[in-house]
Amino acid sequence: MKGTNIQSGLLIAGLSFALSGCMSSIEEDIPFVSRFKSDEANLAQPKEEGQGFSLFKKANTADSEVAGEEQTASNPFKGLFKNKDADADESTTQNAGGAKFAALFKPKTADAALSKEERAAQKEYEARTKESAESVIISGLQSRRSILPNSSAYDQVADSVLAANSRAAESELRAARLRAVAASKNWLPSIGPSISLSSLGDLVANLIVEQVLFDNGRKKAERAYAKADVEVAAVNLSIDTNQRVFTALDLYLNAQKAAEKSDLSTKAFNDMSHFEYIMSERVRGGVSDRSDLVVLRQKLAEIRSEMASNNEARNAAMAELNAMSVRPLQDVRGLPDFNVNGLGSKPLPILLAEAEKERAVAEATMDRAGHLPGLKATGSTGTSGNSLGLNVTTDSLLNLGTGASLKAIEATKEGAQRLVAQAREDSNRRLRALEAKLKGAERQKVEARNLTSQSKKNLDLFQAQYKAGTRQVMDVVGVYETYARQQQSAADLRFKAARIKLEIANEMGLLASGAEI
Repeated sequence: MKGTNIQSGLLIAGLSFALSGCMSSIEEDIPFVSRFKSDEANLAQPKEEGQGFSLFKKANTADSEVAGEEQTASNPFKGLFKNKDADADESTTQNAGGAKFAALFKPKTADAALSKEERAAQKEYEARTKESAESVIISGLQSRRSILPNSSAYDQVADSVLAANSRAAESELRAARLRAVAASKNWLPSIGPSISLSSLGDLVANLIVEQVLFDNGRKKAERAYAKADVEVAAVNLSIDTNQRVFTALDLYLNAQKAAEKSDLSTKAFNDMSHFEYIMSERVRGGVSDRSDLVVLRQKLAEIRSEMASNNEARNAAMAELNAMSVRPLQDVRGLPDFNVNGLGSKPLPILLAEAEKERAVAEATMDRAGHLPGLKATGSTGTSGNSLGLNVTTDSLLNLGTGASLKAIEATKEGAQRLVAQAREDSNRRLRALEAKLKGAERQKVEARNLTSQSKKNLDLFQAQYKAGTRQVMDVVGVYETYARQQQSAADLRFKAARIKLEIANEMGLLASGAEI
């Protein structure tokens, strides 16, 4: 009987420990508990060298009054239930101690005046701040700033499409954060019921408490895995958001390029129509051959077809862009410029590889712990009696291949390190290629601008010679075609360089600010 009592006592102590751990995680949500956490709830205790006091003891004699004065310092409740004016009116029943007692349940800080939503937002902010302080990757993501110029056309497009973002990756991040919160409590004891039906038809119900004492680092690895899982989800969210902004800006560039080329085609069509009119009059007067007029009309048809194609491309790109934004963007114009040289941020693919490495290492540690024995303390109470004991268990039984399995787990860790190095090499290769393309596009853009200027000078010269009667109409038309082609080429190269800059910013993850994501 004595042994049973000892076992019951130990079991109750274990249950108390489990419940205290649970209460510690939810005490902020319980008003009664949180109120007693204030300073007014820290009830004073008698000094160690003094004697105890009686809460309801009255002083009826002079000696007791002297003794009461000596105990005043050690009895903070003296007068708590004393009448407000005992000397003046013995019949007074209202006591001043009620107000002091009520003060125990009065909120001390302004936090209690916050609404439920405000308290939830404050807790969320504190959790994100703690998360950022504990993770280098997440703090780095939050500190990133968008490279797009403020209030520019790029910035307007980015804000519009981000406001309409469904943020599917955010759901995965939220789930990963909840899993991390759950994993942070895995060191606490586990408690649960066990109900079974015996062969004799009796119902056996027990309450089981289990506490892991030694698990070869499995619980710690589970917490590390959950933390790395949050980092992976955060990087994926950043990649998804930057990719969405890049897609929208690419559509915007396509629409702007098609619109500019359409304007150039319209101007060329009008100028060529003037040449066609001159040629038709010359043919009517018998000065020029009709074949020249046919050639001019063929050129007009080609320009008209190109102009229609550009208009269709602009409308298609703008329709797709408007479909992914919260407001129409037809009125947005301009091609902002920004500098992409000397960016110090780490590319997002490298951050993703590093986060996945940490997760893979934690998973390998859990697998390794599963092959090794662990120690658990288990207690139960119920209809079958009370029990308390220690168990040595493994997730998988030992066999002749256990050694090879442990070596494979270590190889997995090394493989994760190699994946980071491979991601760094791939990202650097893409960035160097984009930088070389940008340099070439910038050079070609300058060349195209110079060639366009030279073609304009040649056109002006041929027109002057035509008016002087030394040049034919078809000579001027040929020079004008060269000038029109140079204008189209310069427009293509200008937008090509702008797109390469956006690709570099997307690779670096600088198309959206981390705090906004």
